[in-house]
Amino acid sequence: MKQRAKKEEILKAIEDVPLLSPSASRLLQITSQEDHDIHEVIDIVKCDSSLTARVLKIVNSVAYGLAHEVTTIDRAVSYLGERMVAGIALGDSASALFHKELQGYEGPKSELWNHDLRTAIAAREIARFAKVTLSADLAFTAGILHAVGKAVLSDFLGQTANDVLVSIDDHEVEDYLAGERELLGIDHTEAGYVLAKNWELPESLQMAIRYHHMPAEAPDEYKPLVYAVHLGCIVAMMCGSQASDSLQYHLDKKYTDYFDLSSEQIASVMLEVNEEFDKLDCAMSDTKEKSR
Repeated sequence: MKQRAKKEEILKAIEDVPLLSPSASRLLQITSQEDHDIHEVIDIVKCDSSLTARVLKIVNSVAYGLAHEVTTIDRAVSYLGERMVAGIALGDSASALFHKELQGYEGPKSELWNHDLRTAIAAREIARFAKVTLSADLAFTAGILHAVGKAVLSDFLGQTANDVLVSIDDHEVEDYLAGERELLGIDHTEAGYVLAKNWELPESLQMAIRYHHMPAEAPDEYKPLVYAVHLGCIVAMMCGSQASDSLQYHLDKKYTDYFDLSSEQIASVMLEVNEEFDKLDCAMSDTKEKSR
């Protein structure tokens, strides 16, 4: 495969990606800390009128089917959970990235967001089986962000998805990640990592983004989180993906060093992913339609 772009061009494109909103940035910082207080999350939402309206619309959407209308942010955050509120803020702040058409991965509009949301749900559920202490909230947030680098690389990859798949089949490259590196001199994990640094995200989230396809290379202190996202990403692809790179990555079976998960429990995680994804996707889509 012939190289399509120089790494320097891509790094320049990453520099041009807008920063996250102050609310989204602060919520990601807070929810990545194990000892965070829900009232900190509530206070941030209350100070952002747009986010307040969005959170209330989602919690009161038909997808949640509440018997009584929720009218306060305190109750809304308590019901949705801090991780979901942070995800809402992130999704709105970086909507152009998460909902763009991924031409370079033959993915339709919103494919990236759909995959990231499935990964987040899966990583959260997987975290509950950790052999060490691992925050389910942190795993969810890391899952939402893990593949953001694809949004940057997609435009540079262009119509090369089939070339990458052929190279994998012909054993010219090991997986889709290697194909990206051959074409662009950089892969989506590194691109996402650079973007995460520009956004000044917590180091734990930076590591999850950088190593989610090569968890064994992550620093030891972050390995449980990275393996949760790694396995969550594979589970999400098994649950449904329209992108060309779906299931074109290797599963590192050393995840069993960090999680007590049987094949039956992984199947249970998949069921939870499908069920909750449908509910959350319906809630978010419903509120977007009503706001138009």
